[in-house]
Amino acid sequence: MNRLWKGGEPFIWLTGAALAFSLIMVAGLVILVLVNGLGFFWPSSVVRVRLDDGRALMGQVTEREQVPQPGAPPGTPVRYRIQLKVGNRDLYGADFVWIDEAKIVQRDEPVDALLVERREWGNLYGFIQGVRDGDREIAQGPAEGWNSLQVHLPDAQAVVDEIRRVEKKEIGAINYAQERLRLHMKKLALEGRQDGAEVQRLQEEMTQWSARYRDRESRLAELRERSRYALVVVTADNQTKELPLAQIVRAYRPNAMGLAAKTGLYLSKVWEFVAGEPRESNTEGGVFPAIFGTVMMVMIMSLFVTPLGVLAAFYLREYAKQGPFVSAVRIAVNNLAGVPSIVFGVFGVGFFIYFVGGSIDRLLYPEALPTPTFGTGGILWASLTLALLTVPVVIVATEEGLAAIPGGLREASLALGTTKFETTWRVVLPAVMPSVLTGLILAMARAAGEVAPLMITGVVKLAPALPVDGFWPFVHLERKFMHLGFHIYDVGFQSPNVDAARPMVYTTALLLLLIVLILNLTAILVRNRLRKRYALAMF
Repeated sequence: MNRLWKGGEPFIWLTGAALAFSLIMVAGLVILVLVNGLGFFWPSSVVRVRLDDGRALMGQVTEREQVPQPGAPPGTPVRYRIQLKVGNRDLYGADFVWIDEAKIVQRDEPVDALLVERREWGNLYGFIQGVRDGDREIAQGPAEGWNSLQVHLPDAQAVVDEIRRVEKKEIGAINYAQERLRLHMKKLALEGRQDGAEVQRLQEEMTQWSARYRDRESRLAELRERSRYALVVVTADNQTKELPLAQIVRAYRPNAMGLAAKTGLYLSKVWEFVAGEPRESNTEGGVFPAIFGTVMMVMIMSLFVTPLGVLAAFYLREYAKQGPFVSAVRIAVNNLAGVPSIVFGVFGVGFFIYFVGGSIDRLLYPEALPTPTFGTGGILWASLTLALLTVPVVIVATEEGLAAIPGGLREASLALGTTKFETTWRVVLPAVMPSVLTGLILAMARAAGEVAPLMITGVVKLAPALPVDGFWPFVHLERKFMHLGFHIYDVGFQSPNVDAARPMVYTTALLLLLIVLILNLTAILVRNRLRKRYALAMF
């Protein structure tokens, strides 16, 4: 027994078991997210049920569970209930209902059952009654109505896309130009220049832009006039709903679709989730603005935290005289890694937003006050806050790498006549780059998942404009942004429609894990290449 303990085999088994347990927990978490996230987009069958009280409901079964029966005597039959997504929120007031299976007297899957994904009010389940063009009925019945819907829906969606393009691109550019002119005229007024050639020129430009705005408004009115077609749907309980085709995202009949058709629809919905914009209080649609904001914030944070952390580590290890002061600094750096993230957020609000941003506004943008430009939350201040949050990780990792470099490597370089700076720049820095990237990997992983400091430094529930667009200076670091971590929090805990939001939480979490994995793998590949390149320099 003593030989067993002295040989260290129990500790080997213990560490191996701990590693296996950790991997099992991580794998279980990933599998849970995969199962609940990826299944959200699959077009499951539409079920129609008739209950013993005469009611008829139709929708998609989302869950089945055992009905609790506390205090029931032994031998009581087990009862089950199903959760049915009935949609039609404008008709029923709720998307989901629980139905006791014992109350179901008839259950079938009608082939002509229609599922309509709408821009508002969630899904609509029912049967096609007809298609109308204004007051004129152009198709009647399920078969004729379905064929007419396939013809007119693409045109209606093209009109909607054109309306959005005119609103966001053309009218957005006009509004941007008018705002710039307004601020310019206000700046001249602050300088005491109420009239003159410059003011007159700006007023003429404003008049021209106003004329263009009226022209674009006329164009929007024409486009909306073209959206006359409407789909008439009758629900399972014989309620009639007339739905404009412009409100339809997609319409399909899941019970009539084969495996290939369902797979194609599944892939299109996945692409919409990745590349589309959110709708219905972020419970439907896509998360592209959140993806863009998350990646951009991590990239900006990396640009700040890497040089700051590396310079601090080089000074502490290579230049500073070792003693009580340097030891105290190292202790402070290690303690910073344990400070709650919300404390960094409060510091970011006080220092970056109110002090730095407010000073920038007073110096460079006085004409925009009291509306702040940089003196409010934005992606720049959020990135700087997270850079401060993660800089201890980079410092510690870089210092460990510097300590591992053989002293003879520095001495050999200095013996060849190089200066201290040349040795640091050309010998030590390349050799420590793998350790720098290790710290950066850890910093990016933590920054991508942080939410608390972002909530008070720039992240919002919905950001209609991305931080990057076609207007000068093209990259707008002062703008607020969306973030996948905050999106998960908002959808999971702030949504009024919990059951509808739950699948979106899993899919967004899966996407966040995938983005962190891609960022980390990229940094790991670069680190491994650097390790191979400078492996010989270490010995």
